[in-house]
Amino acid sequence: MSASAPKTIGSLDGLEPSSCETAATALAIVRDGVITGEGPTTAGRVHFSRVLDAEDVAWCARILTAAAVNDAPVSRAEAEALFAIDQAATERNDEGRFEDLLAKAIAHHTASASGLPVPPRSVALAAETDIASWAPANARGVRTDVLEWVAKQMRGKRQSNRVLKAMVATLVGVSVLPLAQLPSMIDIGM
Repeated sequence: MSASAPKTIGSLDGLEPSSCETAATALAIVRDGVITGEGPTTAGRVHFSRVLDAEDVAWCARILTAAAVNDAPVSRAEAEALFAIDQAATERNDEGRFEDLLAKAIAHHTASASGLPVPPRSVALAAETDIASWAPANARGVRTDVLEWVAKQMRGKRQSNRVLKAMVATLVGVSVLPLAQLPSMIDIGM
C-alpha cells in the first residue's frame, strides 16, 4: 500500500482512515474481503466469498465514522466504494444494516454535494438515527447532477435497496429511475 493508504493491523482497530480518500481505500479493502472471503477484514473468522455479514457492515461503519472523517461529508469516492460493496455481495447476512448504512451515506453525500447542511457522520449514519430526521425531504436545493449520478449508480444493479429507492423517489419522483423498476417502487410507501 502507498504511504497515504490506511494502515492495516491484525486487530479490530484495523483500518483507520486519515481522510476521505483513505476511507475510500479502506472501504475497497472491505469490498475485497467480501469478494474473496480473505484479507484483513475477515481475519480470525469464517467468511464466505461474496457474502456480506454484520462484521463487514461494522467495518464500513467504523471506517465511515472514524474521527478523522466524522465531520466531513461523505465523499463521492466513499459513496462509489459503498456501491461497489453492495454489488460485490451476492448474499446478505446483516439483517438489513448495510442497506440502511448505504442509503444514509448516499443521502449524506447527495445533500452535502448540493450545499445542504448535514450532521456529523456519527449521527447521520448511526443505526438508531432515522434518515428522515436529517436527509432532504424533497428536491428543493438538491443538485440535479448529483441525483442523476445516484440514479445511474442504481440502474441495472443486482441488489435492490428499498431505502435508497424510496429516498430518490421522494426527492425527484420515479422519473429518475428506469421504468423497469417502477413496479417495485409502488409498494415502497405502503
